[in-house]
Amino acid sequence: MVKQKAVVVGAGLGGMSTAIRLKADGYDVTLLEKNENIGGKLNQRSGKGFTFDTGPSILTMPWVLEQLFDSVHRDIHDYITIERVEPQWRTFFEDGKQLDVTSDLPTMLKEMSKVTEHPNSSLTSFLSYSQDMYELCMKSFYKYSIADLSDLKKHHTFKELMQMDPLKTVAKSTHEHFNNKHLEQLFNFLVMYVGSNPYSSPAILNQLAYVQLGLGIHYVKGGMYKIAEAMGKVMDELKIDVRLETPVSHLVTDGNNVTGVETDRGTIMADLVVSNLEAIPTYRYLDGSKKGKKEAKQLEKKFEPTVSGLVLLLGTDKKFDQLDHHNFFFSEDPEKEFSEIFDKGRPAEDPTVYIGVSSRSDETQAPAGKDNLFVLTHVPPLENKKRKEWDWEAYRKTVLEKLERMGLEGLEDSIEFEYQFAPEDLESLYGANGGSIYGIAADKKSNGGFKVPAQSAVYDNLYFAGGSTHPGGGVPMVTLSGQLTADLIKSKQ
Repeated sequence: MVKQKAVVVGAGLGGMSTAIRLKADGYDVTLLEKNENIGGKLNQRSGKGFTFDTGPSILTMPWVLEQLFDSVHRDIHDYITIERVEPQWRTFFEDGKQLDVTSDLPTMLKEMSKVTEHPNSSLTSFLSYSQDMYELCMKSFYKYSIADLSDLKKHHTFKELMQMDPLKTVAKSTHEHFNNKHLEQLFNFLVMYVGSNPYSSPAILNQLAYVQLGLGIHYVKGGMYKIAEAMGKVMDELKIDVRLETPVSHLVTDGNNVTGVETDRGTIMADLVVSNLEAIPTYRYLDGSKKGKKEAKQLEKKFEPTVSGLVLLLGTDKKFDQLDHHNFFFSEDPEKEFSEIFDKGRPAEDPTVYIGVSSRSDETQAPAGKDNLFVLTHVPPLENKKRKEWDWEAYRKTVLEKLERMGLEGLEDSIEFEYQFAPEDLESLYGANGGSIYGIAADKKSNGGFKVPAQSAVYDNLYFAGGSTHPGGGVPMVTLSGQLTADLIKSKQ
């Protein structure tokens, strides 16, 4: 019996996990990547003795990676060393308050008492609520490729659907639990793991508090890029045909079927194609047919891209002792900040700035006495219709001035290595819609928190994996999307 041939376009985490699973399911798999290395946005850059992960810097839900490796009879821990990070985040507020987020509850309550008189009852009830949400998702969202509400209803009773708090947003729910501006801002910001707006995303995403405080956050020794390298090694062992620097120019179609893909080295025929490029750019650029472009337009109405980011990789000639591994410098007015980014489509005047310093957990990442700062500020995605040219040099200044004002004195003068990524770079490097970092924004009104279905509505044998399809953006989610898409393909056989 001739093996069925699968082509996966894009070697991001979603594409690689699909390729691994399809190979395990008996397909002859070819994985095509336009860049010179695997990993997609999970990438690495180094210079002058500094090493930086250029994309994700926090690992949550490591069980997703364990499950993927287990599906091909391998143990992830033979490939990488996963370490828990404590404290998880250090948070700095504009009024000078500062607290550490930790999964050690007695310590967390002590930290919370810096900003509230009643930390105990609010945290206990919120974590219990958050854990319930997570456990409901384990029955459906994290187990199956869910396209819409009718899919969700197959796995839940009406009572369970109501327990998902469908009438509330993330921010409304945190306000009811805490009624404290510092804690609401802190817990609302967890939804930025998936690049969405807490004032419009569904309350089910409050499960991220349990994901973080209950399951913990983790780092991979040697840098997060080790995850991509581990998947690469497994693909090598499985003899998956991985072709780098092989951009796909378009899909080859015949009626309702995709019969292959066209590259500059010729046509590769396929029985099925999985695109790890986001769904909308796949239809717009790889398909490009009349019906493909029409589908892209339809999807655009319902599925907005998540935020993009201005990323500064800064190697400094000194250490900033007030920083921990993960740090958040919050805005003064979060509601105004999110409104500027999501509603007005412009970079926030006073943004929240994240700084990752992996050398705090791994001294190989920076020379002695120096820091490797991964500075991320979320900004709106680029719009296809009316592209504004933002002055990223001026915005870099806004970011650095904020950090200096909030305690990192002498930051600008201490920089001895710098590299920058703007939304335009994310779009051209990874084909991300509008330079989106996390795929598709969860919005209660426009899409109810659902993503683009993993099976194409235009072609019977075209599928998607990655941030634009279920369950969404972030390391565990995109890795899981590849596994769930492979499950969906298997169920159709």
